[in-house]
Amino acid sequence: QVQLEESGGGWVQAGGSLKLSCAASGRSFSSYAMGWFRDCPGKEREFVAAINWSGDTTYYGDSVKGRFTISRDNSKNMVYLQMDSLKPEDTAIYYCAGDGGLTAAEVRQYNEYENWGQGTQVTVSS
Repeated sequence: QVQLEESGGGWVQAGGSLKLSCAASGRSFSSYAMGWFRDCPGKEREFVAAINWSGDTTYYGDSVKGRFTISRDNSKNMVYLQMDSLKPEDTAIYYCAGDGGLTAAEVRQYNEYENWGQGTQVTVSS
């Protein structure tokens, strides 16, 4: 089990950038796949990005591919989401999630993760 806490959300104009951070506590972090998901108003929770335990494999949702970058630093128990070229439709609550033993297909499924942060709001104005 790990405890997760997101930070870095805020307000930004379209075309701008934000970097989200997720701080993890717990000895399992370095063995966990980590993901970012978002809740947009009126929509189901959406997969944004994920990264495997070692950081050498990343996955992205189609709507953010080429604009967002996920990374991790296991020495600091941190996961990051660099968001560039932000659009108003990126407005959402962003959640960090983690779990072990996930396959390449499972990392895209929010119901496969047991450990979640409290979320951080990102608002992109047009």
